[in-house]
Amino acid sequence: MAGRDLKELIAAYHDRDDLAFRRATQAIIEEEEAKRHTGLARDLRRLLASGGRSVAVDASPAPEPPRDRDTNVPLADVSPPSSISLVDLVFPRSVGERLDRLIAEVAHWPALDAAGVPRRNRILLYGPPGCGKTTVAAAISGELGLPLLTMRIDSVISSYLGETAANLRHLFDYAANVPSVVLLDEFDSLGKLRDDPTDHGELRRVVNATLQLIDTYRGPSLLIAATNSPGILDAAIWRRFDEVIELPLPTRDEIERLLRRLLRQEHGPALGLTVDSLVGLPHAAVEHAVNSAKRRAVVAGRPRLSAEDLETAVGETASRPWT
Repeated sequence: MAGRDLKELIAAYHDRDDLAFRRATQAIIEEEEAKRHTGLARDLRRLLASGGRSVAVDASPAPEPPRDRDTNVPLADVSPPSSISLVDLVFPRSVGERLDRLIAEVAHWPALDAAGVPRRNRILLYGPPGCGKTTVAAAISGELGLPLLTMRIDSVISSYLGETAANLRHLFDYAANVPSVVLLDEFDSLGKLRDDPTDHGELRRVVNATLQLIDTYRGPSLLIAATNSPGILDAAIWRRFDEVIELPLPTRDEIERLLRRLLRQEHGPALGLTVDSLVGLPHAAVEHAVNSAKRRAVVAGRPRLSAEDLETAVGETASRPWT
């Protein structure tokens, strides 16, 4: 354990600085993982996660989300607060720090309101497919102890003129009355460039409605938009968000950390060549490879996977498209 991290940990505890305490603890966890002390790192991560910064005041189930008027299909799926937290995820430390600050601010929203300082409750996540945007939203739900409301884009976008904008308004009205973490997945479907030559007017109306709803939203929920295609978003979309965070492909070191975390073995297979084979692939590919290797071991009746299981699974994973 680095002396610097220990000093920061003690200083944060003395100052009652939750954010600094989590950063110092996370640094220690990462150092232990690098030393292959996975058991200790796992225990520390669980202890940190169990500290809980939930700000939810009502543990009762969230009410039913609104429905499309014509199909009667829900406009969103509602899930209870996730069991995962940010410390369970692997991404650049700078991303973790920014997300930590956002979460820490939620408990201080009343103080910010009283001081006339705008809340940061509109976040845009972007990056390649499989890099954890949906998982980050779920982890934030778990951190805050709030239900996760995931927009169903197939229900929101209606074939009837004007109904898509109406569906969006109903969804934002729900978020304004039911504290939750709202995930606007596939956000590019709502915020696409308005100069699209194939548009006959409805797309422009949807984008304008989206811009207006985001602009005027002041409710108790945290809005998280996610897109794999930032290049097709309308230029006016970006400035509507309080925080814009890129979730990039994992680095080699992050792939190794994720592998060790998923394998959960003190003395698992050697990972050097395995990590090299996964460089350039998203987090989802790493998880897929580990699950495939575990599946091979279970089917073969072995209590733990072998280096050959992992090598074969990684080879198959790397041979298919991911982004």
